[in-house]
Amino acid sequence: MIWLGIETANTPLSIAVVKDGKVVAEMVQNIKLTHSAGAMPAIEEILARIDVKPNDLDAIAVSEGPGSYTGVRIGVTLAKTLAWTLQKPLVGVSSLKTLAANAALYNGLICPIFDARRGNVYTAVYQGETLEALVEDHHAHIDDLLVRLKALEQPILFVGTDVDIFWENIVQKLGDHAVRAPFSIDLPRAMEVIHLAMKMELQSVEATHHFVPQYKRIAEAEANWLKEQKEKEHE
Repeated sequence: MIWLGIETANTPLSIAVVKDGKVVAEMVQNIKLTHSAGAMPAIEEILARIDVKPNDLDAIAVSEGPGSYTGVRIGVTLAKTLAWTLQKPLVGVSSLKTLAANAALYNGLICPIFDARRGNVYTAVYQGETLEALVEDHHAHIDDLLVRLKALEQPILFVGTDVDIFWENIVQKLGDHAVRAPFSIDLPRAMEVIHLAMKMELQSVEATHHFVPQYKRIAEAEANWLKEQKEKEHE
């Protein structure tokens, strides 16, 4: 079985192909290149290099969010288009769980973090080895998150390039319970998207139409619109 994995939920871009449980090719980059311009060419290049035709694919796995609205939209739209065009099943995987999977061998709690701006983060807490979600994917202010984590009274491994933005605050609040993952596992990988997707049930091709991103919060424009509507109701 041949899988194509797509990860564009944040700045890093990763594309991978796994055949019969073995990684055939993977690309990971962390540069300021718009995914709308880089993702499809990367897929075409990888497939060409390993001489796999699009129709040879058996399933597609994509990082479904949360993360950058634009990044998540691009990845999901690309995956849905390919899945429907090729008539292949599509599987969505949490972008936070994908990142946590890099540290799956850690015997303890894993906290992946994506910057959501203005002191907010997208985050979760997973149990190492099993990747069981102890705190589900959500959007929160970093201070609220740290209060919640401090109450766990356990060492916590923080993973992700955006951890550096909040690291000083994390150490200040959690002290020795804060453990920084090595930079070598800070980037989400499409290989892990596929690895997690392979453990999930394949949906019918028709289900592709109902596949939606998991933003975990509404966009700022939508929030402002709702605020305006609420204010008008009270005028």
